[in-house]
Amino acid sequence: MADGYSNFVNNGFGKKLAKQIGLPQPPVLRRYEVGQDLLDGPAAVGTVGSGVVGSTAAAILRGSGADVVDATAEATYSDKLGAFVIDVTAATKLSDLETFREIAIPAVKALGRSARVIVMATTPSALDDVEAAATAQAFEGITRSIGKELRAGGSANLFWIDPDAQGDAAVLEAPLRFFGSSRSAYVSGQPIRIRKHAVTEVADWHQPFAGQVAVITGAARGIGAQIARVFARAGAHVIAVDIPAAGDALSKVANEIGGTSLGLDITSPDAGAKIAEAVARHADKLDVIVHNAGITRDKLFVNTDEARWNSVVDVNLGAQFRINEVLLDPATKGGLKDGGRIVSVASTSGIGGNRGQANYAASKAGVIGMVRELSEKLADRDITVNAVAPGFIETDMTSKIPMATREVVRRLNSMMQGGNPIDVGEAIAFFAEPGSAGVTGQVLRVCGQSQIGA
Repeated sequence: MADGYSNFVNNGFGKKLAKQIGLPQPPVLRRYEVGQDLLDGPAAVGTVGSGVVGSTAAAILRGSGADVVDATAEATYSDKLGAFVIDVTAATKLSDLETFREIAIPAVKALGRSARVIVMATTPSALDDVEAAATAQAFEGITRSIGKELRAGGSANLFWIDPDAQGDAAVLEAPLRFFGSSRSAYVSGQPIRIRKHAVTEVADWHQPFAGQVAVITGAARGIGAQIARVFARAGAHVIAVDIPAAGDALSKVANEIGGTSLGLDITSPDAGAKIAEAVARHADKLDVIVHNAGITRDKLFVNTDEARWNSVVDVNLGAQFRINEVLLDPATKGGLKDGGRIVSVASTSGIGGNRGQANYAASKAGVIGMVRELSEKLADRDITVNAVAPGFIETDMTSKIPMATREVVRRLNSMMQGGNPIDVGEAIAFFAEPGSAGVTGQVLRVCGQSQIGA
C-alpha cells in the first residue's frame, strides 16, 4: 500500500507546503538497483587506538570501487560522505569514548543523503576486563542514538567482531557490503555479531547465489514474493512454496523469476519430504531454506480460543521444526547441505509484544529462540541459522489496519515510514550469502529503527 502522506510531502506542492509550515518529511530512501555503486559519496574510515579492522574495512571499500578518506578529529571533508566507518575494537578505557566522539563528530556532520554509519567494536562477552567490556558495550548505546539522530535516510549499525575474527577480510566483507549499501535501506540501530569462520570466495557479488537452489515458503505474495525475486536476481533457482489455494499467484511469481512453484500446506506431516523431493529434481542438496510462511489470528489474549492459538503457533513455528528435521537429516536426498543456510522470518512483535497478538508474538519469539539454539547445534556442519524481524512493512495485510492506527505506526521509527517487502528480502539474502558464513544465531530487525521493543 502506498504511503500517501510521504508521497505528498516529498513532491510538488506538498513538498513546498511541508517546508513552509514545518510538516515532518519522511526521507526518500536510497534502495538498491542493479549496477548501483556501493556508496553515494566517499567513505571516511577512522580508528580508535591500535585496532586493525579499520585498515581491513578501508581495503574492502576500495575494492568495491568506493573512494576512501581518513577520518580523524582534525579532518575536514570537501564532499558529502556516503559512509563513516570507525574501528573501535581496541577501545578498552572509558577515555576511548571521548576519542571516538572527537573523530566521529566531523564525519557525521559531513554525511550526505542515505549515508551509512558503521561502528566496529569487540564483542563485549569476549572481554575479561570489566572496564573494557563496559566500554565496548557503550558503543551500542552510541550507535543506536546516532541512528535516531540521522536524517535524510541515513542509518547507523554496529558490528560486534570476535577478537579472532578481527583483521579477517573474508568474514567482514559481506556484512560491510550489505550494511554499507542501499540494500540495508530500512535497517538502523542494529548490532550484529561476526565470528571467525572459513568463507568461500565470492566470485561475483551481484550473483552470489549462482548455481544454488533456494526454497522460499509463503512466496505467493507480499514479503515472500519479494524474497523470491531478490534471490532470483542474485542467481538462485528458487523453489517457491505456498498453499495450493494460492496456486495462481504462486505460479505467476515462479514464472516471473524462472523458478519452480510448489503448492504445499507446510503444516502437513509430509511437507519436509515434499520439499526435499522438489529440490532433488534440481540438485542433490539444498543450499538455502527461508521460512517465511506465517499467519495471524488476532484477538485479545483473554478472548483467544484454542483454534486461534494452535493454528498460529503451528504454522509460524511448529511447521519449521518438522521441515527442518527432514531437511537436516544427512541421508535426505534434497536435504540441506553442510554449509547451507537457514533463515527464518520473526517479527518485532516477538521482541516487543503487540496488543491482540499474544499467539503471534509467542510464535515469533519462539522463532528467535529456535534460531539461537539451532545455530549452536549446527555449527559443526557449517550451517548458519539466522532470523529477520520485520517491523511495519507496507503489504496487503498492513493496508487493512485502520488508517489512523496505520499512520501512527508508520511514523514510530527513526525513518518515519513503513518499510517495503524488498527490504526484508535484502536482509534475508544477506544472511544466506556464502560470504556471511561468520554470521549465525543473529536476529536482525528490519524496522527503520522502530521505537517499539528493544
